[in-house]
Amino acid sequence: MPTNLAIDDQLIAQVQKIGGYKTKREAVNEALAEFIKHRKQLELIQSFGEINYEPDYDYKKDRRS
Repeated sequence: MPTNLAIDDQLIAQVQKIGGYKTKREAVNEALAEFIKHRKQLELIQSFGEINYEPDYDYKKDRRS
């Protein structure tokens, strides 16, 4: 889907240089993918301590059956 965006040329140039990307498209796609990955990691980190485990659960017992 063609899209016209006004993106800061300096930011694109930095992404291309740091990532070694030849095209703006590669740079933008990778930056978006990394953004999504980072946000998913933050969601996972925020869930730490929210999962309640059953203290009496014996996972080794379940492996044997």
